[in-house]
Amino acid sequence: MSASGRSAGPEVIWARPERAGRGPRPTHSRAEIAAAAVRIADAEGIDAVSMRRVAAEIGCATMSLYNYVPRKEDLYELMVDAVSAEHDLPAAPSGDWRADMLLLARQGRELMHRHPWLPALMSPVFGFTPNVLRYLEWGLAALDGLDVPYGTKMELIAMLNGIVTTYVRNEVAMAERERTSPYPPGAELAARGAYLGQVVAGGDYPHLAAAFMEDPGPIDYDAFFERALTRVLDGFARA
Repeated sequence: MSASGRSAGPEVIWARPERAGRGPRPTHSRAEIAAAAVRIADAEGIDAVSMRRVAAEIGCATMSLYNYVPRKEDLYELMVDAVSAEHDLPAAPSGDWRADMLLLARQGRELMHRHPWLPALMSPVFGFTPNVLRYLEWGLAALDGLDVPYGTKMELIAMLNGIVTTYVRNEVAMAERERTSPYPPGAELAARGAYLGQVVAGGDYPHLAAAFMEDPGPIDYDAFFERALTRVLDGFARA
């Protein structure tokens, strides 16, 4: 340890004991701190989460909070772990690996919509918290019926998570744009669609014009999501 009390090298918050073997019981718990940060992020977005705000939320001094959470990155990790506990996984996989992967992806989408800030924190940096490890262990158990190496199974889970994260990030961004637009609902999207139609009709984009001529109608985003997942699973099944 350095003279300042900080570790001289990288430190994982889960490797730090939450409570020392001796001394008084801590006034606050990691679960309480994480819940406060999640409440702030749910209400105001991830940019509103700061050590000062969280300290005020739980009723302690900002510098005291650093005794529990040394860095803001550790706070983010606590948040990711806290919401990852919301996955409602069966006691055991069903035996149908495709169905189980779809279950994980659908639950992931629901989870990210409940916590729209979560896609911004989806990173391998925060990928090994206790509840994320529980999720990964269940996912790998669900893939027992897929005859590929464990590395390939991890790639499958990562790819599905990537699809879900990107998809929800776009859904959240579109909803936020619609919510903050000064125009009536759908007006901006309609104006952009009309402009795009005019540009494509000019002849410079023949492939786009051919695509638009198919006129599939309004996009069913739920069906699009399911097709994307199914195509990825099809690829791994062929492997």
